[in-house]
Amino acid sequence: MTDAQQDKARAFRALHEGTEIFVIANVWDAGSARMMAALGFPALATSSAAAAGVLGRRDGRIACGEALAHARGICAAVALPVSADLENGFGPAPETVAQTIALAGEAGLVGASIEDATGDADAPIFDAALSAERVAAAAEAARKLPFPFMLTGRCENFLRGRFDIDDTIRRLKAYEAAGADVLMAPGLPDLDAVRTVCGAIAKPFNFMAGIKGKSFTVAELSAAGVKRISLAASLYRAAMTAAFKAATEVRDLGTFGYLDTSMPASEMNAFFEA
Repeated sequence: MTDAQQDKARAFRALHEGTEIFVIANVWDAGSARMMAALGFPALATSSAAAAGVLGRRDGRIACGEALAHARGICAAVALPVSADLENGFGPAPETVAQTIALAGEAGLVGASIEDATGDADAPIFDAALSAERVAAAAEAARKLPFPFMLTGRCENFLRGRFDIDDTIRRLKAYEAAGADVLMAPGLPDLDAVRTVCGAIAKPFNFMAGIKGKSFTVAELSAAGVKRISLAASLYRAAMTAAFKAATEVRDLGTFGYLDTSMPASEMNAFFEA
């Protein structure tokens, strides 16, 4: 741990304790991290889908060591707090999740999310009691770190075909009681659901933007009680979409119209070290 990591950790906690909603930008490499920092975002996060994508894999197909190496490079690139999407902690056992959080602190991270998805299509969500035990183990590991580490307890119900708002709230409240500092339930269908969830919990709620038709404005989310907005893999997808469209133009038309709207090299280089 360094003084810089202490400073990042304190800044990250202060964002959650402040009165204003904030957006945490999910990045996929050191370059995108530097760009988002220069644009004024107060904190950054990794995305499991983007971390897998840069390795040419689908979401959920990277190992713990790969995810932490990815996060370490992002942490080293910027002076901002960085939180990580650590999926389900890379194993079902509470002690595995605890070890993942300990390693996250060593990697330079000051926060992370742990979800209750199993990765098994036949039984996509961990048992509620085990899920709470896993968050409790993660919280205990986080408290042992020599700086304030913001742990997010994440309920995956609405992303895994369980459209049950009552169970989602029960799980989030259990994760809150188990020691999570932030709560998250991606895929909520509308603002009424967001308001209902935020009204049922005491800890800050992170809304995940990035799903078409289920992503609302910052003002709307603030009014609904949201404290933090993350962008998941949406910025990475936007960048890859632009690359796909440009390459398709060259392949199909033999033209280079995308150059007219691309950022000049001199402007892009301003974000990067010489």
